[in-house]
Amino acid sequence: MLHFPRWKITVILAVCLLGFLSALPNFLPEDRLKDIPGWLPSRQVSLGLDLQGGSHMLLEVGVQTVIDERLDTLQDDVRIALRRERIGYTGLIIRDGEVSFRLRDAADEDKALKVVRDLAQPVSSNLSVVPADDIEIELRDDGKIAVRPSEQGAAELKRRAVQQSIEIVRRRVDELGTREPTIQSQGDVRILVQVPGLDDPQDLIDMLGKVAKMSFHLVDETTSASDIARGRVAPGSVVYPSADDGGAPLAVRRRAMVSGENLVDARPSFDQQSGIPVVTFRFDVTGARKFGNATKANVGRRFAIVLDNEIISAPVIREPITGGRGQISGSFTVESANNLSILLRAGALPAPLIIKEQRSVGPDLGADSIAAGKMAAIFGLTAVVIFIILSYGLFGVAANIALFINLILILGALSVLQATLTLPGIAGIVLTIGMAVDANVLVFERIREEIKLGKAPFAAVDNGYSQAMSTIMDANITTLIAAIILFQYGSGPIRGFAVTLSIGIVASVFTAVTVTRLMLTIWLRRTRPTELVV
Repeated sequence: MLHFPRWKITVILAVCLLGFLSALPNFLPEDRLKDIPGWLPSRQVSLGLDLQGGSHMLLEVGVQTVIDERLDTLQDDVRIALRRERIGYTGLIIRDGEVSFRLRDAADEDKALKVVRDLAQPVSSNLSVVPADDIEIELRDDGKIAVRPSEQGAAELKRRAVQQSIEIVRRRVDELGTREPTIQSQGDVRILVQVPGLDDPQDLIDMLGKVAKMSFHLVDETTSASDIARGRVAPGSVVYPSADDGGAPLAVRRRAMVSGENLVDARPSFDQQSGIPVVTFRFDVTGARKFGNATKANVGRRFAIVLDNEIISAPVIREPITGGRGQISGSFTVESANNLSILLRAGALPAPLIIKEQRSVGPDLGADSIAAGKMAAIFGLTAVVIFIILSYGLFGVAANIALFINLILILGALSVLQATLTLPGIAGIVLTIGMAVDANVLVFERIREEIKLGKAPFAAVDNGYSQAMSTIMDANITTLIAAIILFQYGSGPIRGFAVTLSIGIVASVFTAVTVTRLMLTIWLRRTRPTELVV
């Protein structure tokens, strides 16, 4: 146990040196970080919202928009299905949360019900393993047939909208270059967003306030500007304002040729001919095929690029676009083209987000918390150092040196991993200070027992480490398992505590089992004492 080959000594020293280099940027002012060579670590510990301040925002997902869109889709599906089966109908409208229509011929009733029933999709319920239909159909006494989302179908639409919104919000916030935001559901339809270090939340509000739902539609050439002014729009068409035509409204087909869901990439660029900022985009395989087929069948016609219910461009299809790539041109600046690219890469929100609560957390709370955390760490460290020296003398000095190395390794690991340090994380570090000497205490007490049995110094130290090793590993592994479970199933402050505790456990085992033993081995080989005082 007291034999250290040269390679093992090199590894131990290399780990300690790497820890020191990784922790070093935290002791330098920010204006000196740029002077650090590129091959050295230069990242400081990322502080959480409670330590450095930032933006706190509570958002509500407008789930009713998702229900309304489902009704629009259901209306189109019913219209297409009835026409395909040549079933006459009249009065196909959306009203009071349902789609209703009346048959021209009552003899088609059974056939129409079957056609509409085939539009249903199964949806799993939390209360039953038997899937329920996402729509329900009602035949009324006045001859009307009404179709509406079922209770299970509406609940699934809302749940999916919230989960998708959380994921898209996370992508957008990460694109802003922020560190470790907290994004989690709050209740059924609300999302909590906390972004450390973001003092001005306006950029975040602008980024999250846009749905960024893009789709490609054919322009309805049969509806003129005068028809739009009189409110006469063909069935299956919808009117949007057009930035491409100076804000004049334009009618487009309601059903999209390709949805923005098929976009896999979007980047800001410049038009090769005019040099103006544009946004280039790329479809996935399915989107490329749909877009290619649609443009091939409609050469010479205009198609509209619709973003958040506004037409940003309506070019003419000159030739089939079969490569799955294209560009969006308009009155873009470099900044707006970049922001649109971020939104499109992150994906479209399924519903608008309503800001219910928004505030900025000032740095005063962070300064007070850091000061309190420093005082707690200093007091705890001082108490442990004094106790260990009084209890174990020279051996205690070696344990304290290992304890300082342990703290440096924790700080270096947090810097490299960019794990957010919160106030509970500081509590985890303070707890680690107390736990870090446990392994050394077990070894030193075992060495004392070996000395009482009359063992020589080398044999006593060797047996002390070898016999205490299993106890050290069992104690720390069980604590590490608990920390991992806290990280896996906890959230927010609990995960911050678990991260620092886990890193501290690994660092303390390394310093106690290897660093302290190496120092004692070097001391024993150089001094070769005839007796030990522990």
